[in-house]
Parts: sequence; structure tokens; C-alpha cells
Amino acid sequence: MEIAAVIFILIMFAVAWVVFRLLKRTVQLLIRAIIVLLILFIAIAGGAALWNMDSLGLAGKNASKKSR
Repeated sequence: MEIAAVIFILIMFAVAWVVFRLLKRTVQLLIRAIIVLLILFIAIAGGAALWNMDSLGLAGKNASKKSR
């Protein structure tokens, strides 16, 4: 799950960079910075959540185990 967390963060960083470049001519720098910081905050929070799920042992558990 650590790999998924790192990949998620890298993808969100790429999205933030693309958004920053696309909004270059349409909005002011402050608004662009706020939007990019919001995307980066979501990336860090999502990556931390994925990483925490793995450390708690919640990732990969099958909830539908049936006893015979």
C-alpha cells in the first residue's frame, strides 16, 4: 500500500502542476496558488490515509471469509 500512496501523491503533484500551468492566463497568481495548495493538501492527506491503512493492517483483508 506504500507504493499506492506514493503513486497517488505523484499523480496529484502532476495534476497540481498541470492546473497551475492551465490557469496561468485566466486567474491571478494568488488564486492559482490557493487552488494548487488545496490540491497538494488533498494529495498529502490521501497519501497519509493510504499509508495509515497499510500500517493498521486494513489493506488487503477479505471481509467475506466464511467459516465452515
